[in-house]
Amino acid sequence: MKRTLYFSCFFIGVIFVHNASAQSLFKKLKDKVSNTVNNAVDKKTDNSTTTSSSGKPVNKGGAGLSNTPPPDVKAEMADAESAHAAKKYSDSRYALQQALMGVEIQLGNQILKSLPATSDGLDADVTKDVVMSTQWGWSNLSIQRIWKNKGDKQLTMTIGNAGVYAGLAAIYFTNATMVETNNNKQNFKQIKVKGNKAIIQYENSTGYTLIVSLGQSSMIVWECINFANEQEVMNTANSFDIDGIKKMLGEQ
Repeated sequence: MKRTLYFSCFFIGVIFVHNASAQSLFKKLKDKVSNTVNNAVDKKTDNSTTTSSSGKPVNKGGAGLSNTPPPDVKAEMADAESAHAAKKYSDSRYALQQALMGVEIQLGNQILKSLPATSDGLDADVTKDVVMSTQWGWSNLSIQRIWKNKGDKQLTMTIGNAGVYAGLAAIYFTNATMVETNNNKQNFKQIKVKGNKAIIQYENSTGYTLIVSLGQSSMIVWECINFANEQEVMNTANSFDIDGIKKMLGEQ
């Protein structure tokens, strides 16, 4: 109850903030979407130091952890049924959660396979593909692919159904007109991509960011570095099968 009240108050408060605050929150939204995926990538340790500020030695390497295969959905469902029959409800619940996670990962891989190998002359770097399920129950599935060339042009596409992020985006889709009116130098605005509500932003340091709402809880984020202009970003987004992605995610 307290958590629901917190988020309700938070959303209401955002609607009435002035333009500077709105732009700041938009940046946080974009950063949260990116960080959801980026946090899954291993961080490299600076080996130039031997001790930390606490005096403890700094770890310089190790074999790390081996990749765990996705949960076997059928096996987990069978385990859940057996545990339930034995009245081991906690074990049954855990097995069901694992089964759901396995389904999410299968769905993410299916979506990745549907994405093009090239986009706007850029080649997909499939070695950096990410499918991540951070919670159970269809609430935090994130899928990411990167396209780039030999130069400095890059496209990063993130697809996810994190409900909190979608809720924040919905506020901007509702109130973008107010922000545009107050913004002397417009650097983000409300648009539509293939009939879907969207927001596009430009920053000199990061390039273009386009967020498309797919429904109640899903979105696509395109981060476009060194794209020539807004039209090039729109042409790239329009080249993707957004309706196909919506269908696979179960969005209407």
